[in-house]
Amino acid sequence: MWKQYRRAIETLQAVILTGLPFLSIRGQSALRFDIPTLKLYVFGSVIWIREFYLIVGVVLFFLLFIAFVTVIFGRIWCGWLCPQTVLLDISQSIAKLFGRKSLKKVQIFLLVPLSALVSLTMVWYFVPPLETINSLFVSSTITSFFLVLWLAVYLELAFFGRRFCTSICPYAMLQNALFDKDTLVIEYDVSRDATCMKCNECVRVCPVGIDIKQGLNSACIACAECIDACRVLSEERGMPPFPNYKGKVVRPKTFWLGGATAFAAIVLILLLLNRPPVDFFIIRDNALLPSGLNRYSYTIYNNGGQELTLELSSPDNVMLLGEHSLRLEPFSATNGGILVKSKGKLELLHLKISGGEISISRETGFP
Repeated sequence: MWKQYRRAIETLQAVILTGLPFLSIRGQSALRFDIPTLKLYVFGSVIWIREFYLIVGVVLFFLLFIAFVTVIFGRIWCGWLCPQTVLLDISQSIAKLFGRKSLKKVQIFLLVPLSALVSLTMVWYFVPPLETINSLFVSSTITSFFLVLWLAVYLELAFFGRRFCTSICPYAMLQNALFDKDTLVIEYDVSRDATCMKCNECVRVCPVGIDIKQGLNSACIACAECIDACRVLSEERGMPPFPNYKGKVVRPKTFWLGGATAFAAIVLILLLLNRPPVDFFIIRDNALLPSGLNRYSYTIYNNGGQELTLELSSPDNVMLLGEHSLRLEPFSATNGGILVKSKGKLELLHLKISGGEISISRETGFP
């Protein structure tokens, strides 16, 4: 029973993670970090590297979400959602079609193309899929990243495999500190030990090779394979399986920890939605120029998915020398400079950008 649910969730996750880079919103990938411009595209919005407060918000949300899931649902990530578990399960399921005698050899062979697809997908989260495919084995940078990731993923899956979960994975170690007495875990019913058939089917099917009958083990990834294996035999005797999920999902900690996670998500969404469509920054250049003449550098960020045409102007009694009309592509930034000549005595300079519904003014000194 649990295996069917797991396979459905694993397949759905694989489809989502592989297909997400192909989803385009406002002309950009739904989720992608662009290294040259240091921009994170997030479902039709963009987070610039300068917006540190948003990056902190994203990190805080994920930390709370991970803590919430781990405290309440235990190692559900490890057994149901971890990409490594998903890849090993998928390759093993396909390998079983060729017979159990050659299971290991076929699985290791299948991991070669699967690792290549994973490597390619990882690159797509930094370089758009079409650009990646066109540049693969043409661009030395993209090719190098692809080959190195392919080799690293394959070696980790083929030679470390499940041992990574039980010995190296830092998240697995962190979970031990987050668990409490009500966390959802798979536990053997010791009170019914006398009626257990001791067939050891639970041990045979366990992907990490533990014996659930010996008690809770930090290596358990909560995949429920032991429950399904035991159910096949125990139901013939009219009994529930001896190992089963145990814990309390609905409890006070669920609400306050879940509430904190939801609150962080809402705050993050509101911060993204309430950002101005355009950010305008200006600074006076420290340059030696004739009296009454100053040079200023400006940076304008277009946070939206629409192309903008803006006009740079000043309500003060000054003359602007330089480019006044500015065009910004969606999710882009422009830097420029302008000379400002005062027609009279001036202490403060006001510069304004306007166009469509955009009107932003900035104030700076005019020594």
